[in-house]
This record gives sequence, structure tokens and C-alpha cells, in this order.
Amino acid sequence: MTTDLLDEASVCSYRAAMHKAVDTLADHLGTVKKPYAGRSPQTLDAEVDSIDLDRPLNSTGAALTEIRDLYLENAVWFHSRGYAAHLNCPVLVPALAAEVLVSGVNSSLDTWDQSSVATLIERRLVRWTAERIGFGASADGLFTSGGTQSNLQGLLLARESALEKNDVPNCSRVENLARMRVLASDQAHFSVATSAHTLGLSPEAVIAVPSDREGRMRPDALTAELDAVRRRGDVVMAIVATAGTTDLGAIDPLKRCAEAANTAGTWLHVDAAYGCGLLNSRRRFLLDGIERADSVTIDFHKSFFQPISSSVLVVQNASTLRRIAHHADYLNPRQHSVPNQVDKSLQTTRRFDALKLWMSLRTLGAHELGRLFDEVIDLAHKVWEEFATDPELRFFDQPQMSTILLRYAPDGLDEQIVERLVAEVHADLFADGRALVAKTRIRGQAWLKLTLLNPNSQTTDVAMILEHVRAAGRARLGQQDSSCANSVPASSTGEFAGAAL
Repeated sequence: MTTDLLDEASVCSYRAAMHKAVDTLADHLGTVKKPYAGRSPQTLDAEVDSIDLDRPLNSTGAALTEIRDLYLENAVWFHSRGYAAHLNCPVLVPALAAEVLVSGVNSSLDTWDQSSVATLIERRLVRWTAERIGFGASADGLFTSGGTQSNLQGLLLARESALEKNDVPNCSRVENLARMRVLASDQAHFSVATSAHTLGLSPEAVIAVPSDREGRMRPDALTAELDAVRRRGDVVMAIVATAGTTDLGAIDPLKRCAEAANTAGTWLHVDAAYGCGLLNSRRRFLLDGIERADSVTIDFHKSFFQPISSSVLVVQNASTLRRIAHHADYLNPRQHSVPNQVDKSLQTTRRFDALKLWMSLRTLGAHELGRLFDEVIDLAHKVWEEFATDPELRFFDQPQMSTILLRYAPDGLDEQIVERLVAEVHADLFADGRALVAKTRIRGQAWLKLTLLNPNSQTTDVAMILEHVRAAGRARLGQQDSSCANSVPASSTGEFAGAAL
């Protein structure tokens, strides 16, 4: 008999291991001074490869000490106020408490006899989310691994709906699929294209609808594309509207998109993976029209401050989920009288990720979650107001949510040099580790991107990140050979106030 399996005989060792794990993490959190240690992939790869996995340490404590040095010392810390790169948020403590229960009990959310009340909690949270969206009593949905999976399933449902409506007699399913088109903004998430590929659509299936200067889908361009698809004899399988684009935080005109979808008789999917935090916000009006969608992607692990993974797909009409239901006598026979989630999921085994949101809502409430999201949007606007006229930095535009695009571009600097500096500054900051930003391309130009998702950050913290950007840019400009510099210069030694939460 082994005491390493969790059961009534291993309660004491479980308690000790959990305390040790929490203490290891908590002790390390107190030492975090910057979001990344700055070590190279080659160095870390050698350290990982040096571990002999066939020679166990025979002690949870020893394994935790090893992983502290290997993983915690070299992790990217999203809670650090020097982190402003991707759509990663610091996470709520009540949700982390839920993770202990989720992993320990290890419920599987596919069938009732593997989950029991966990299924009911997930279903209640789906209904709560649907109510926030503005859907009626017929709505339904399920938790997923993230926005990519939610978008995939939303478009899968759209595909099946389109096939039912537009089946051409004497044409094969493959021939009908070849006619399907998806209209999405040129700023839509890349998962729209990967979903189309996964769903067997043609390489030309996704049509990029032009966006305006702010990154929002242009209604006139959407109408023109709808007309063009119809003239070619193809079928618009879905319109995908984005509520919070990754780079600009832009929200497509949801009401106009809904009107266009209704007129065309097609599916409207709203990707609100980023903008979903507005559902609880004083800025809820920015999502007006989302209630007219057929399906909506929500990422709680972006703007609800939940640990990865915590996403949901919500549909306006529960019956649409039946289009993808498959049955197995050993799992979900056609005749069953208990709640069963596997009938509507692309996954079979699924974690009880809904418990994290449940604990967060029961501890803090929806209003507080919305206030936290408003804080990061307010911060982005404060940064813009304070630094928009900075002589060394050029900003793309006023922020719409909590992302800010900028370049190191002192007046008179050649555009080719500015372009080169974006990549070089980005790499230098990561190698130094004190301030992490992302990079992207908009309208053919390279930009650095700040994604502000830490409600505890202040303008002084963002000012420090900007100073690191300036220092890296100055250092690069001052070098004869730009390949010589690999880090932010020593003169940029500022620390973030309260870097660890």
C-alpha cells in the first residue's frame, strides 16, 4: 500500500505536502522583484535536461525545493507590476483556494456520476453569465479550456446551422463546406482562422473585413462583403464580432453586426474573451448588442482575474448545442434522466474550473470584479493623459480598454530605425527581466504593447516600464553595432513600488 495516493490514510501527508507547497510559493512571492529572471532559453534548457527523471528524490519536500530553483526562480510573474505584456492577469486568492479543492477531489465534468453537484454549480454559473450577457431563459453553455476552444465550438455550431439552412441537393457535405464563409474583422483573434481550418473549410473561408482607425469592424465594409459573398453564390456561415481586440481593445459595433447577421440570416458569434469584464463594469454599455448574438466567448481568466483555465461558451438557444451531441452507451446513453454535460462539449474529461469563479463571486461579488476591471481601464487612460506628449515615445492612439501601443521614436528618427528598435527594445527588456512588454504589428507598423491587467498597479509603475523602454532605446541608438547589446543598461535601475503583491 502506498501513502502517496490521496485517501483517508494519507490525510496527514497530504496536509503536510500542501502546507509545504503553499509555503514554498508564498515565501518565493515575497522575494519577487521583477517579472522575469532574464535567463536565456539555452541556459534553462540545459538545466531542465540535466534532471534525471529516472532517479526520483523520494520526498515531496525535496522535489518542491528542486522545482523552486528550476521553475519558481525562472517563471514569468503576472502579478509583478513590471509585467505589462500579454492578456495575463494576477489572480484572486479565493479562486486559488478553489484550485485546492478542484485538484484534490478531481471531479470530471462530463457525466453526472463523475461530478454530481459540480455539474449543477457549472450550470448555475453558465445561467448567471447568460443573464449578464442579456440572454433569456433558453440560453445554455459550458466551461472550456480558453477562448480558442470557445471560438472553435461557437463556429462549429455556426457551421452545422449553416449546413442545415443551405444544404444544396445532390451536393456532398464537402462541396457544401467549400461554399462556407466566415466574416471577421481584420483585427479578429487568430483562432477564427485556425477554427475555420480545423472545421474543414476552404483556405479562403475567412474574409477579413476592414476595420477603422480604432480597430473596429466597419459596418459599411461588412455590408459590402456580405453582398459580395452572396453574388458569388457562397454562404456566410457566421459573422464574428470582437468585443475587445487583442492589440487595441477595440469593440466592434455589436448592434450593427447583429442587424447585418439578422438581415443575412446568419449566425453571429461574439468573441468577448478580453472585453467580458465589461459585463460587471460601469462601462457595461460598451457591450450593448451582445445580447443579440447566437454565441459568445467569455474568458474569465483574462478580465475576471481567474487562474488559467477558466473560459465559457454561452449560446442564446440551448437547442443549438444538440447539433454536436454524440452518445455512447457506457457514458451518455440517449435515454438518461440526470444532468449530463458531455452531450454539449468538445471535451470528455473536464476539470471543475467553474468552482474558481463560484468562489470569487461568493467572496467578492460581481460588482467588485467589475470595479477591478474598471481600475485597469482607468489606469490606461491615466497613462495616456500623462505620457501622450512624451518627446521620446510615440503612442498609437488613446486606449479603448487597457492596452496601449507605443514606440521609441524621438523626433526626426528614421522610420526604418524606429521599426528595428521595436524588436530590439522588446528583446532587451525580456533579457533584462525588469519590465516585460509585448510587440505586435498594426497597419504595417511594429509597435510595443502594454497590456495593463493589474488593478494594484499605479501610474508610477507604468512610468517605470516606460523609463525602461526609453533606456533601452537610448542604449540601442548609442551603439555602433546594435548586435552588441543584450540588456537594458545598468543606468536603468528603477524598481517597481510593491513589485510583489
